[in-house]
Amino acid sequence: MGWQKTFTLARRSKGCHLVTDEVLTNIEAGLRGVQVGVLYLFIQHTSAALTINENYDRDVRKDMDMALDTIVPENLNWQHTDEGPEASHTKTSLIGASLCIPITDGRLNLGTWQGIYLTEFRHAPHTRRIVATILS
Repeated sequence: MGWQKTFTLARRSKGCHLVTDEVLTNIEAGLRGVQVGVLYLFIQHTSAALTINENYDRDVRKDMDMALDTIVPENLNWQHTDEGPEASHTKTSLIGASLCIPITDGRLNLGTWQGIYLTEFRHAPHTRRIVATILS
C-alpha cells in the first residue's frame, strides 16, 4: 500500500537544520497503521539537500556547515552565477536529494541520536518542498 504527500518546510537560511519534528508532523497520517514499511523523502530543489546525522549536539550542525564550505568553497571560479556563487548545486549533489528510512510499528526506525536534516545552501531564506512517500 502506498501513501504520498508533498509539503513545504519552513523558511530557513544557509545552514544545517534539524527538521525531524516538522517532517513527522506532515507524515503522521501516513504512518498510521504501518507495521513494516519505508519512508522515502525527496527534496524538489537543486540548492538544498536532505541528510541524517546526530540530533543531540547542536555543534554537529555548525561542523557540517563548516566542513561543506571547506570542501566546496563559494570562492571558486564558478561558471553558473545567475543566483550568486553556485556552490549550492555541487553541495546538493554530494549530500543528496533523497532519504530512505525504515518504518516499524508506525514510527520511523531512526537510531537514538539520529535526526533528519535540511542542509540549506542558499544564504537568503527559502522554503523547500518535500515529497514524502510511504510504502508498506
